[in-house]
Amino acid sequence: MTLFAPEELRSVLGSGLLSFPVTHARDDFSFDEDAYRGHLERQGAFGSSGVFAAGGTGEFFALTPDEVGRVVRAAVAATPDGKPVVAPVGYGTAQAVAMARDAEAAGAHGVFLLPPYLTELTQEGLVAHVRAVCAATGLGVVVYHRANAAFGFDAVQELADTCPNFVGFKDGVGSVDLMTRIHARLGDRLLSIGGLPTAETYALPYLEMGVTTYSSAIFNFIPEFALDFYAAVRARDAATVYRMLNAFVLPYLDIRNRRAGYAVSIVKAGLTVTGRPAGPVRPPLTDLTEAEHGELKALVDEVAGA
Repeated sequence: MTLFAPEELRSVLGSGLLSFPVTHARDDFSFDEDAYRGHLERQGAFGSSGVFAAGGTGEFFALTPDEVGRVVRAAVAATPDGKPVVAPVGYGTAQAVAMARDAEAAGAHGVFLLPPYLTELTQEGLVAHVRAVCAATGLGVVVYHRANAAFGFDAVQELADTCPNFVGFKDGVGSVDLMTRIHARLGDRLLSIGGLPTAETYALPYLEMGVTTYSSAIFNFIPEFALDFYAAVRARDAATVYRMLNAFVLPYLDIRNRRAGYAVSIVKAGLTVTGRPAGPVRPPLTDLTEAEHGELKALVDEVAGA
């Protein structure tokens, strides 16, 4: 099995589009491991640069720690050798540390640190939280800048200076100032990842801030479109990017924005309308309505027939 030193992980993840697969569920919301493995095996035939198992799109927030471990192990087993699998960690610091150690034991190639649960945080507390996770594993660590885990540049700089395996920073806030500072002052020290839902909307302008990759949820159900879009972004082909935005991404967002939580629900709906259902979303999320499934199918069919 291919292993990735933290600096190698940073380089490989930044070389292409990132896959954030859904987590398949049965009707009783239990993990459908066979269907999940099949999904990753199919996705492995396409050119993503890494798999982030059980991330936000994979409903990390609705899984138990034991389920997270099962999903990560299934992802490691089903993903082609040479493609890194990044495992999620989160909640409180002690839980995140335990999950990071389990991710390494499971054969993951990196960890993705999601925001701590519930409480407000100081910058000093955030730094201590990330440091504890970095110290718990030899794997490369990607930090998610979102919600209560809102980093200032000084905190990012301190972590980059003191944690060699802190290799990636995923932006889910949309701070142009912060991302510009990271690119200007840290250069290639950190991989900057676009993480605003839906990331395709922001991919072209973010490229100017050194954000060479992003998490693509639509890669789950229209991988060819997602990869063509990414290629257009990297080529700075603005005409193609905006044509594809108008053809699919923006009307897709019109559906997604109707209800809270639909950023995940619409991805599972996309798999349903393309004939590869992944089961329902878990509570507290809700699925799209039957009418919305119909709208989404019409969009997907139009893209597929273009």
